[in-house]
Formats: sequence, C-alpha cells, structure tokens
Amino acid sequence: MKELMLPAMPLVAILRGLQPERATEVGDILYQAGFRLLEVPLNRPGALAAMQAMRRHLPADALVGAGTVLSVEQANAVAEAGGQLVISPDCNPLVIARTRELGLLSIPGAATPSEAFAALRAGAHAVKAFPAEGLPPEVIKAWRTVLPPELPILPVGGITPERLIPYLRAGANGFGLGGALYQPDLALPELAERAAVFAAAWRAAAQA
Repeated sequence: MKELMLPAMPLVAILRGLQPERATEVGDILYQAGFRLLEVPLNRPGALAAMQAMRRHLPADALVGAGTVLSVEQANAVAEAGGQLVISPDCNPLVIARTRELGLLSIPGAATPSEAFAALRAGAHAVKAFPAEGLPPEVIKAWRTVLPPELPILPVGGITPERLIPYLRAGANGFGLGGALYQPDLALPELAERAAVFAAAWRAAAQA
C-alpha cells in the first residue's frame, strides 16, 4: 500500500473555487513557492477539471488531489481524473477504504480522538484536525499523547502564519491552508506574496 511521505514543507494549499483555466498558473506559483501538496475541494464547479489540469502540468513530486470528498463515488472520480489525494472533512470508513483500494492517499477529517482512531483503523494515511478553530494547540497536544507518533496530524481551518509554531510545538506535522492563502478572485501577484509569507513562516517554525 502507498504511504504518505510528507514533503519538506507539509502545507496543503486548499484551492476552493479554483477554475480550470487558472489551474496551471496557480499551480506554478505555489510550486515555485515550495508547495507540494495541492487540494481542490469538490464542492465548487470545475473542481475535477482544475485538479486534473494541475496534475498534468506540475512536476511529479507534486501531490495533487481533491478535498471535500464525501462518497465512494467521488473518490472514484478523483482517481479517474488522475488525483493522488482524497481529503475529507469527515471520517467515513467506506471512503477511506475505497481510497486505499484505488492506491490514493487518504486524509479524512477528525474533530475528536475517537474519530481520529476510527480513521486510523480504517486505513487513513493522515488525519485532518478540523475545524482547527475549535481544536487549539492544547487539544492537539492531548491527541498526540494517545495517537501513534507516526500518524501525521494536519490542523485545518483558520490557519495563519502566526499559528504554525504553537501547533507544531503541540505535535502537529503539517497544515491545510484555506482562505488565508487562496481565494478565487485573488490576483496572482497577491497569491505569490501570500505563498511566500507562509513558506517563510514554515521555515521559521521548523527551526524554532
């Protein structure tokens, strides 16, 4: 079975609302900034086409996939479109199992230790701690005392550059970045600037 090897900068760019015609240029900007994990949530039109365009365009070391995957049928569609990541806001054992059968990487959401353990038993490669606004570093620290140390925990929701260090010290392994990084109407130079700020924050946090 494929396993998740987190890249040197384990920040997932959540590209909600990305349109297919902008996918390659947005992907280029993020890749140049050091991003190797890119997610296009399925709850906006054109998501699969945008994901597919990025996967075909970016170098092989980029992992491109879909978010808000809520069903086995959607996991199948991600695989058919060439995606590599299946990311969900919930913990659905059927989706996790099918993702692994397809040879893709499974990152389901969890908001409690029980959900995190259920995800682990179902075969998840990592756990998305969501929503992070309700899961402060103190909670992640408590999770880390009971979850296997090899299971990556990625807080998602309201993550800003300033919040990286507290979560890393609590035991987080990476992050999902939403509106603080990308918005559909964001100008490309602004995206490049935000990506650079997050990359610099990650480097500083990793050395702290």
